[in-house]
Amino acid sequence: MSRIGNSPITVPTDVEVKIDGKVITVKGPKGTLEREIHKNIDVAMENNVIIITRPNDEPFNRSLHGLTRSLISNMVHGVKEEYTRELQINGVGYRAAKQGNKLVMNLGYSHPVEMEQPNGITFDVPNQNTIIVKGIDKELVGQTAAVIRTKRPPEVYRGKGIKYAEEVIRRKEGKAGKK
Repeated sequence: MSRIGNSPITVPTDVEVKIDGKVITVKGPKGTLEREIHKNIDVAMENNVIIITRPNDEPFNRSLHGLTRSLISNMVHGVKEEYTRELQINGVGYRAAKQGNKLVMNLGYSHPVEMEQPNGITFDVPNQNTIIVKGIDKELVGQTAAVIRTKRPPEVYRGKGIKYAEEVIRRKEGKAGKK
């Protein structure tokens, strides 16, 4: 049995959950999220507790069981507290700035890299070497942070590039000199 799928989700008092057939809507102080649930999974709400069940133990249904529970739990958590992802920029002359709803990054290219803010996401630039991605949808926050990181991935020889704040870059030694 799925340990994740079997655990119930308790809904906080300031979060409202509405189940309409196979569509679940979660509304909270930070915003509203909506997701369609797979037809093989049943979602029920009793006394501010969401319970996810599956019809049988087929491998496909077992994999959907834990996934659905995690997605719904992330929705409930996201509308109550925003998800954040912090990125750091390392390198001489590398910097980021926010202009309106655009993120402008100088990353050593001949041109500045501009990125438009997606719907539901906000960029925060506390200093020129830090970017904070915020939003209520965990999936969208992670995807946006990953797209920003691909603009200049961290380099192992000099340590330059964009990396997650908690990420550790293993440095490599350069070429050995002639003897």
